[in-house]
Amino acid sequence: MTGLLCRNGCDAVLHSPFEVAVQCPPPRPLLAAAKRVILDRITEITDSLEGWAHKMKIKQLYSHPIKSLRPIPLSTVLLTPTGISNDRRFMFFKYDPSNADPTKRLEFMTVTYFPHMGLFTQELSETDKGKFTVTYRPPPGKGEERSLDLKLEPSTEELEELEVDLHGSGTKALNMGKEINDWFSECFGWAVVLVYMPEGSRRQVLGNLSPNAVSKTGITSSAKSWLSTITAYTPEYLKGKEGKDEGLTFADCAPYLVVTDESVKDVSSRLPDGTEMDVTKFRPNIVLEGADEAYEEDYWGALSIVPGSNTNLDGKIIESEGRDLEIVLTQNCIRCQSLDIDYTTGTFGKGENGTVLKKLMRDRRVDKGKKYSPVFGRYGFLGEKSDGGGVRVSVGDEVRVTKRNEERTEFCKFAQRMIGLVSLLILG
Repeated sequence: MTGLLCRNGCDAVLHSPFEVAVQCPPPRPLLAAAKRVILDRITEITDSLEGWAHKMKIKQLYSHPIKSLRPIPLSTVLLTPTGISNDRRFMFFKYDPSNADPTKRLEFMTVTYFPHMGLFTQELSETDKGKFTVTYRPPPGKGEERSLDLKLEPSTEELEELEVDLHGSGTKALNMGKEINDWFSECFGWAVVLVYMPEGSRRQVLGNLSPNAVSKTGITSSAKSWLSTITAYTPEYLKGKEGKDEGLTFADCAPYLVVTDESVKDVSSRLPDGTEMDVTKFRPNIVLEGADEAYEEDYWGALSIVPGSNTNLDGKIIESEGRDLEIVLTQNCIRCQSLDIDYTTGTFGKGENGTVLKKLMRDRRVDKGKKYSPVFGRYGFLGEKSDGGGVRVSVGDEVRVTKRNEERTEFCKFAQRMIGLVSLLILG
């Protein structure tokens, strides 16, 4: 056995096969692999510790049962894969019965194009938690205030089914009926249809907003997202087996929108002295406080919320009431003229208060995918680590950043290019 060469790739000459176990070093490829695993783990732990050191809390929570109306502030909410429970399950469509094309008689309504929607408030019923109240507050001298009670989850047996579309992502919805539609039509001054999205109906997530289009580094990966982008814009009959689809209610792009109080304060600092920016104009679901600086959320890739951690005793956090919840932040929220709406008049504001969008244009056009529009806030999805959600979080709960991107993400990167490619494939 004298002079036996080691088979593990080292230069040792062994006098006995048993010496392999005691003298021969591990194979070089194994050492390299182990080194990589250790370094990756150290990086993961370091990022985690940095996130815990960066303590933030939930300052405000908002739900919008009817899309584009003013939101309901809540102290506790239930997080689900499609957003806060009951968020944006209703939506308005302007109805034009004179249009010869039946498929074009319904025009979706958002506050950006119909600022009159800012005159409607929503609040949960104090006597029946299954109901909410919509109140129409017309401008001074232009009518009486009036209210209507609606069920958060209405009975659907006798409601007419409609095919509706929002931003190219369609779904089946239910017409809430003549009595309700007439009430809102009188408030608006034109015919509208209020629709409800029942359980089982969801809209498809488009572009590269889905977590499935985000790489493990947290940065949008062109190598991984181009196929999902094509799939998003491909007709059903051309699609293969579907992958995981988070699904949306009537939220524009994602189930959650996260902003920070520090960034809101920065916007306030750009307004005349004594004027505070109304955070609800950003349409967030979750407002955080405690960020080190304004707009640092541009680089966040994921958050962890500790449910129940708002209960303190002598400054110490009591054991969490439930598992941590992960929110994966995939894209920036691109802003529009809705920031300039005056909620007391239902029109675009005048003077400095009507120039918020313009002020943000100066230095917040930081998304290469939408370089002509400013960015504020991050779109989010419930992460796989949240195990389907179903957990309540509250104002005051602790939040930490668990993933940071090296650079800003690009909104719907390659989307337009892929649409053109799909059109070429379909039409020749």
